Parts: sequence; structure tokens; C-alpha cells
Amino acid sequence: MLATGDYIGLYRIEEQIGMGGMAVYRAYHEKLDRYVTIKILHQLMQNDPAFRARFQREARIIARLEHPNLVTVYDFSEYEGQPYLVMKHIDGRTLTDVMNAGRLTLDETISLMQPVADALTYAHSKGVLHRDIKPINIIIDQRGVPYIADFGLARMTQSGESTMSA
Repeated sequence: MLATGDYIGLYRIEEQIGMGGMAVYRAYHEKLDRYVTIKILHQLMQNDPAFRARFQREARIIARLEHPNLVTVYDFSEYEGQPYLVMKHIDGRTLTDVMNAGRLTLDETISLMQPVADALTYAHSKGVLHRDIKPINIIIDQRGVPYIADFGLARMTQSGESTMSA
């Protein structure tokens, strides 16, 4: 586990923002003066060659996707033998948080879901299925722009290869 102030390459850890199969951190890239989100493979998973291979495939798959409503992957590397992804950091709330704060109007729902549907259509056109669309995987930034996150269950439709879903 990393602590505030630790470095992963050029990225200084600011805080841990999630935990599961991967630890998720908000970090700062000083040279570019921007915050990023880093997902680092859990230490228990790093010794499984099949899991590491799936993680690397996920990085390649989602790094090819470029859409204004998909979280962008900036980098993929290793830190002390642990693979990690560096992604655009979205400062906002999940759709789950927004829904828990109060009921959305029909117009608000449409304005959020249209870009999400467009992003999914784009991903599908590139042969990628998200396979885990749910409110917690949609992040809404401070301007109200939704982003699809967590392609950890992505699947390449052409090859039939499953990534993190195993």
C-alpha cells in the first residue's frame, strides 16, 4: 500500500480513493501540473501470470479508446514489479452519489445518458464491451459531463478474449 507523498515514477501519491482488485489513487504529475488517477494491481494478483496478462491486455484495449466521455488512459508501467495504469483524473461524483442526493428529472437523465450511450456506441464500434455499466462506474465532473470509468471487465468482441472478468 502506498502512502501520501510516495512516488510511482513521476507521479506523487496524494490520496487513496479506492480499493478492490486494484488500489486506486489520486496522484499529481508535477512536470505536467495535473492530477491523475492511478490503478495499481493488487500485490496478491501480481504473481498470477494469467491475471497480469489480462491486466496488460486491458491497458492496451482501453488506451486505444479516445472519446470525450471515456476516461482516458495516459500511461501503463510497473512499480516495484506491480503493473499500474495512469488515467485522467475526473474531479466529480459518481452517478450513484448524484442519485443518492436526490431524484433526477427526465431532462437531467437524458442529458447524462446520451453522452454515455454515445461513448458505449463508440467503444462497441472498436470491438470493446464494457460489461459492467452501473451508476458507480459513471463519474460526473464539476461541469456535469459524464465519463465512463472502470473498463476492468472489458472484452474484445472480435477475439473473444476476456480481460479482467476471470
